[in-house]
Amino acid sequence: MRNTIIYDFLLLLTSLFLLIPYLTVAEPVGVCYGRVGNNLPPPSDAVNLIKSNGIQRIRLFNVDPDALKPFSGSGIELMIGVPNEILPTLANSPIATSIDWLQSNIFAQIPPNQIRYLAVGNEILLKDTFYSPFVVPAINNLHQALKTLDLAETIKLSSPHAASVLSNSYPPSAGSFDPNLKSLIIPLLQYLADTNSPLMVNLYPFFAYINDPEHVSLDYALFRSQNVEYDQNLTYDNLFDASIDAFVYAMEKEGFRNIPVVVTETGWPTAGGIGASNENALVYNENVVRRSLNNVGTPKRRGVGVEVFLFDLFDENGKVGAEFEKHFGIFQDNGAKVYDLHFN
Repeated sequence: MRNTIIYDFLLLLTSLFLLIPYLTVAEPVGVCYGRVGNNLPPPSDAVNLIKSNGIQRIRLFNVDPDALKPFSGSGIELMIGVPNEILPTLANSPIATSIDWLQSNIFAQIPPNQIRYLAVGNEILLKDTFYSPFVVPAINNLHQALKTLDLAETIKLSSPHAASVLSNSYPPSAGSFDPNLKSLIIPLLQYLADTNSPLMVNLYPFFAYINDPEHVSLDYALFRSQNVEYDQNLTYDNLFDASIDAFVYAMEKEGFRNIPVVVTETGWPTAGGIGASNENALVYNENVVRRSLNNVGTPKRRGVGVEVFLFDLFDENGKVGAEFEKHFGIFQDNGAKVYDLHFN
């Protein structure tokens, strides 16, 4: 009898151990701080605005010292972008070069204990394919540099990708990576698995809606659909969940089951295109915030909260492309809210 009890206890411990990668606590909602505009408030004012609204995490897209320095000592955790153009140098140089780059461009401005992630490049496989071969080598060298500085356990490295790296995403269980990109993505996934780092993805249900309104309804994109879609005995009533789970299924097909997903950009524009309005932006972002804070998770990973960074702190009038690209701001340049979104 005693041996049976011990066996059952060990079995329970083993089961809990296997579940550890999926056990999470609620994460604060982050916000992206893009600065492609000529009418934005000074970074010091932006930091005060961020703190006064209880925002605890910010994504900065580059290592501009004028933007970094005001965050020092603020208590705000940062995701800092490593620019695409520096990746060849970091990838092809000795580790000492990565150490020097980190110390000169980041740690000279911000104490390491405020840095949560380094986002190495951004949507390179979509926009800047020239840099694609340098992503993983640069990440590996930066990781070795962080190990040398005894920071590799606290600062995680990854590279944000657009949803287009999937060749198929519907239904979610059919999620699979573009075969032409697998030689680049698989080594990244291996690094993420080995270092307990997240896959970073930029997800915009708004783009899916405007590009295919015949098949993607506005309600499905805005978390208010009355219709439920079934896939592998799981139910989906919104595109945000379905998009994340498509990545989860795609990773599983390549043999990676426990890599967490961080949504490094998501949001909804307030103007400049069909479906773009203050009301819709509030509905979308409110639902994203609520799901993140309550650890709702997705149908595939129920109860496993998804860390998110909302795009964007301010409108950016210098953005190129469609008009709506300039209108993702949650705050006006005078600090007033565009719509009444709460972050906690």
